[in-house]
Amino acid sequence: MAKRAPVKRGAVSPRAAAPPEEVVTPPSASQEAVPTVGPSLRRARAERGLSLERLAQLSGVSRAMLGQIELDQSMPTIGVLWKIARALNLPFSALLGAPERRELTVLPAARARWLRSVDGSFASRALFIPERPQSVEFYELRLAPLAAEEAEAHAPGTTEQLVVAAGSVEMTVGGQQQVLGPGDAIVFRADVPHVYRNVTQAEAVMYLVMTYVGRS
Repeated sequence: MAKRAPVKRGAVSPRAAAPPEEVVTPPSASQEAVPTVGPSLRRARAERGLSLERLAQLSGVSRAMLGQIELDQSMPTIGVLWKIARALNLPFSALLGAPERRELTVLPAARARWLRSVDGSFASRALFIPERPQSVEFYELRLAPLAAEEAEAHAPGTTEQLVVAAGSVEMTVGGQQQVLGPGDAIVFRADVPHVYRNVTQAEAVMYLVMTYVGRS
C-alpha cells in the first residue's frame, strides 16, 4: 500500500477577505462547463424569506461570499456549496441550476460540469439533470493521487452507495476504515463526517449514489 498523505484542505487563498473554505473560482471563458448556482440560490433563499445575513449565520459562509455567488461573480467550491445546501435544507443538486425538462437528455463527457475542491484534487460531476430536488442523486467522483477529501455530515438519514471504478480508495466513516479496490462497493450512512482517501499514485475514479430521506 502506498504511503498515506495527510488530508488536504487546499491552499490558502491570497484574498484576505475570505477564509480558505470560501475560496471560489471566478467566471472565465469556460463558464459554459460550470453549473450556474446564482439563480437557484436566490430563488431558494427568497422562498424561505431569508436575508443574506441570516443565511450567512445559518451556513457559516460569509455574506459577501453569498452575494458574489448569487450574482454569478464567483463559483463556489464543493465544500461551500454543501454548507449552503444544508443551511437551506436542500439536496446538493437543487442549487445546480434548472435545465429544461426533456424526454431524453444526453450528458456529453466533453461538456461535463465539474465542481472541484479548493486545491483541485477532488472533483465531482452530476450524472443526472438537477432540475428539481430529488431523493436520489448520481455522481462521478475523481480524486488525485495520494489526495484526500473530508466530507461533512450530510442531512440526517442520508446514505451513500459508492463503487470504485479505478484506483484504490480508503473510506473512513464514523471512525471505521475500509480500503476499496476496483469493483469494490460500500454502502454507509453519510450523516456523519467521512473521508475519501486515494492510497495510490494514480487518479481514483468512483461512482456515487446519494439517497436522501423525505425527498420526492
